[in-house]
Amino acid sequence: MSLRARPPTTTVAGAPEDANTAPEPPPPRPQLPSALSQTLASTANLAKLLPTGTLLVFQVLTPIFTNNGSCDATTRSLTAVLLVLLAVSCFLTCFTDSFKSDDGQLYYGFATFQGMWLFDYNDPKNVPDLRKYRLRFIDFVHAVLSVLVFSAVALRDRNVVSCFYPSPGQEAQEVLDIVPIGAGIISSALFVAFPTRRHGIGYPVTPDLDVN
Repeated sequence: MSLRARPPTTTVAGAPEDANTAPEPPPPRPQLPSALSQTLASTANLAKLLPTGTLLVFQVLTPIFTNNGSCDATTRSLTAVLLVLLAVSCFLTCFTDSFKSDDGQLYYGFATFQGMWLFDYNDPKNVPDLRKYRLRFIDFVHAVLSVLVFSAVALRDRNVVSCFYPSPGQEAQEVLDIVPIGAGIISSALFVAFPTRRHGIGYPVTPDLDVN
């Protein structure tokens, strides 16, 4: 009985003998979100620091005033006026506060250097002592920070940026990317470090309304 000759095997130099035993390539490492993406996500939460009414007006009217980002000379001017009015609203809202009477009724007012001027108090002749609600230096700080936060939110809005900067250059784009983020993060950090104890118009009301 003759032995059948085995066919010669060809081996490629440098290749493994068994393809099944070749080491598998390592799985792709998940890409971590960039620092810029994380910062933008945190910037989106800055809207929580703004009065709800002002923020709602901004979200509703901005697409209308900017024509969804396609502005001409008229709509650009109207959008600028709208943003200025909303920034002033954020500034003035920081000086409002609320007062709960003995019967549980909630009243809003404007803080002054002597106390608080109530808007719609039923008995103006028997106004309680509201001197503890008087203006303080921290109120002006919060007002400025509120305007900065609103500016950061506005400059991160696609319609606003497309309206005023339809085709920004490289340096302008860098400013639009860095300045709102920096202003927003610094302002939010200062809000956390120096929180307000006022419960003004557009801000959530807690059971404790004592600001002193």
